[in-house]
Amino acid sequence: MRAVSTTSSAANSAHGRAAVNTADVHTAEGHTGAGHPAPGHVGAVRIADKTSSAGASHSNGVSGSDGAPTSAKTRQSWRRFVLPGRRDNLGGIGRMVGTRLLLIAVTTVVVSFIMFGLAALSPFDPLAHHLGANYGNYTAEERASIASSLGLDAPWYQQWASWWGHVFTGDLGWSRVYSKPVVEVIGERLPWTMLLSGAGLLLMLAIAALLGLSAARRPGGVVDRAITALGVFVAATPSYIYALGSVLFFGVFWHLIPVGGAAPVGKSPSLGTVGPYLIAPAVVLAISQLSWPLLTMQRATAEAVESPAVANARLRGLSEHTILVRHVLPMSLMPLITLIGARLGEMVVGAVIVETVFSWPGLAQATVESAVAVDFHLLAFTTVATTVVVMLGSLLSDLSYVLIDPRVSDV
Repeated sequence: MRAVSTTSSAANSAHGRAAVNTADVHTAEGHTGAGHPAPGHVGAVRIADKTSSAGASHSNGVSGSDGAPTSAKTRQSWRRFVLPGRRDNLGGIGRMVGTRLLLIAVTTVVVSFIMFGLAALSPFDPLAHHLGANYGNYTAEERASIASSLGLDAPWYQQWASWWGHVFTGDLGWSRVYSKPVVEVIGERLPWTMLLSGAGLLLMLAIAALLGLSAARRPGGVVDRAITALGVFVAATPSYIYALGSVLFFGVFWHLIPVGGAAPVGKSPSLGTVGPYLIAPAVVLAISQLSWPLLTMQRATAEAVESPAVANARLRGLSEHTILVRHVLPMSLMPLITLIGARLGEMVVGAVIVETVFSWPGLAQATVESAVAVDFHLLAFTTVATTVVVMLGSLLSDLSYVLIDPRVSDV
């Protein structure tokens, strides 16, 4: 009897809840208890819906299927495209960029100050270099007058302050080595430095990527160990050895390509004739800087081969070539982004040696000549420009790494 009554009570309770729910539904639909519509209720609901929809349309334009305005969705999609993984950390990125730019400005001023001080301690006499073989033909009074007209009699810190004052007005000064304004020297030589550096960088990355993928086919195999030995050997060999060796090989024993200048003797360099002259310095620059990208690429490919993404690609039956090119290579190139920025200083030093040995008409060679002649204006600009380029390259590499890789959270 208790079981029957309990079952009956449960059924009555369920029936009551169903009735209450049905009443709630009818009430929500705008019906009265008798089943007739409540006066003005349905219309009020529909009017409110239309009003809210109209308000959204007027304020945000066309709405999407999920109710979000199309313009807002477009902005969100754009931010996801531009800043993947960094949509909520723009403030941190901005603070990082601002701090680094301030550091670049302070470092530039300090480096220029030190450069003027060290140049003043140089054993070379800028006036003797300026006068050349006629230095002994002038009396002491005449040399003092010439030095005063050139501003060489002022203390080095006054020359430093005067140089910065002219820089802020757009005047980079006069180059005594080339007997022309520093701006003209930069305009003539900067494109050739950029051409050589760009060609060497691209060739270096291509060789590192090719050898790194070759090592990834059989990690720990003969090719992998040979590439490791090659990277260590390149790192232990000074860059001038490669430069002088290429000059000896191609200039003395095997006359295949020119090993000096950027144009035939008596002609000015041009893009139409520079091709053969670019091969030797670009190859030497790439090989001399190959060790760090090669070893980094080798380690990165070894880690990428063991990643879950590559394992999943093998389970799907993709070919080894497809796995290496589409999966291993993109993952392995990421560490090179920050490494290139961190190693820009070494590339600048390598460019100085290569341009000097091959008589390449770039800014690196001009830096050496201005240092020997104590050409303050040209030397100051090349030193400051090198500092800014190296530090900006480091900033851009770190920033690109933060924006591209969503796993990086500290900025």
